[in-house]
Amino acid sequence: MSALWWQFPVSGVETWLWLPPLVALAVSFFTSMGGVSGAFLLLPFQVSVLGYTAPSVSATNLVFNIFATPGGVWRYAREGRMFWPLAAIIVLGTLPGIVLGYYLRVLWLPDPARFKLFVGAVLLYLAWRLLGTYLPWAPKRPAADPAAAGAPLAARRLDWRRLEFAQAGRHFGFSPWAVFALALAVGVIGGAYGIGGGALVAPFLVSVFRLPVHAVAGAALAGTFAASVLGVAAYSLLPLPGGGSAAPDWALGSLFGLGGLAGMYLGAACQRHVPQRAIRIGLGLLMAGLGLAYWL
Repeated sequence: MSALWWQFPVSGVETWLWLPPLVALAVSFFTSMGGVSGAFLLLPFQVSVLGYTAPSVSATNLVFNIFATPGGVWRYAREGRMFWPLAAIIVLGTLPGIVLGYYLRVLWLPDPARFKLFVGAVLLYLAWRLLGTYLPWAPKRPAADPAAAGAPLAARRLDWRRLEFAQAGRHFGFSPWAVFALALAVGVIGGAYGIGGGALVAPFLVSVFRLPVHAVAGAALAGTFAASVLGVAAYSLLPLPGGGSAAPDWALGSLFGLGGLAGMYLGAACQRHVPQRAIRIGLGLLMAGLGLAYWL
């Protein structure tokens, strides 16, 4: 057998060493444009292609986030497209939810079949949130200004009642308490799934809070990174109900993460050149296809 064919002792997965980073690079390049790390697509890849179905697969997916998301966060911050108050609220709300999500995964979703139903439900809901605005009966929204894609963000109001910012002459605002409640709920689902929460937060901020996808992407990725660090710690340190541990496969997760780091940096750099509509529809169709595959 070739030296590039490897068996990972922790997870028992056997695959080519070049496959995990290549898949992660391709996935994160496109998903990072919407403020999503790509972990929501890598988990189905691990479950269905690599045959990794143990609870520790969720933790391994979070390891990918730890490696991959800093590249995108740094790029958005460097270009002035990071609204740090929004990122801070997402982090504060997501962290306690991550711990609750761990217990949801190990107590209620240890069975692979039940976990696949849960994953499919999450993906279908995400697809509905992203694609719903393009249905014929949905209310029409004003077209996004292409010039705003690469414009820096400027804070306009920062207090406990409302946060506001401006981008390319347009003003946006939201209630910090509403975003905190959203992040808490997202943390529970993200902790169980192993995605950190960015894939859930970003569509809500865009579709419910009416924030531009080019403005929320950086904050969603920052929240994903913080949540993933805590999630890996929870899966590594907290014992399983019947004994043992759901600690991640660091070697496999690191390979995914290295590819994701490169893909996420490149995706953040290219985001300004891709229309918001194309990002939303592309992510939505991917989620819908995977979700239907798991349910059917």
